[in-house]
Amino acid sequence: MSLEKFQKDTDQWTEQFKPQYWPPHEVLAQMTEELWEISREINHLHWVKKKRENLEQIKQNLWQELADLLFAISCMANSHDIDLKKEWDKMMEEKRYKRDNNRFEKK
Repeated sequence: MSLEKFQKDTDQWTEQFKPQYWPPHEVLAQMTEELWEISREINHLHWVKKKRENLEQIKQNLWQELADLLFAISCMANSHDIDLKKEWDKMMEEKRYKRDNNRFEKK
């Protein structure tokens, strides 16, 4: 899915509510909560003391939490009229050709 479609889907779903987007501090709190939940699932997958739950269920939980975080990011971007595709392209330009070009060991 493209970033444009991602943001459009978010906008179409949230337009049924009033207000359409929550205040920024509430979205930030949601993003923080989702990040904590992602951390929990990563711990269950990779920590020494693994969760007894089924490995596939843990992976499914991780995927869902990542999607939840992406939704919150899209809400924050949309509420501030940020074009994620445009910002993504600028960031990748920095990584490829500028600041981060020689930052990491290459294969």
